[in-house]
Amino acid sequence: MLLNEIPWTIPLTVRLSNGLTHTFASVYEALDFLENEWPLRKGERYERAVRTCRRALNRMTPAAVAREAFIAACLEAGMPLVMAPPAREPQGDTVKAAHTA
Repeated sequence: MLLNEIPWTIPLTVRLSNGLTHTFASVYEALDFLENEWPLRKGERYERAVRTCRRALNRMTPAAVAREAFIAACLEAGMPLVMAPPAREPQGDTVKAAHTA
């Protein structure tokens, strides 16, 4: 992990323009993608995402704000988020049965 790496609490997966998906787990990953692989290097939300990610890496903006700015830029560029299936919760009956046995 890089020294200036700031992980997000919840990674996000984006469907790229070519149809593939990519998961971003940190501010640095998002900024690197914005600066080096972004399909549209223009747009209000793109510019805001770059600024916000840089500020987050400099500890001037919360990582969650940078994450939201990155999401907005992805939507502006036509790259929707891919929703992960909800995490399964442990079955309460199994635990209860173990205690009563």
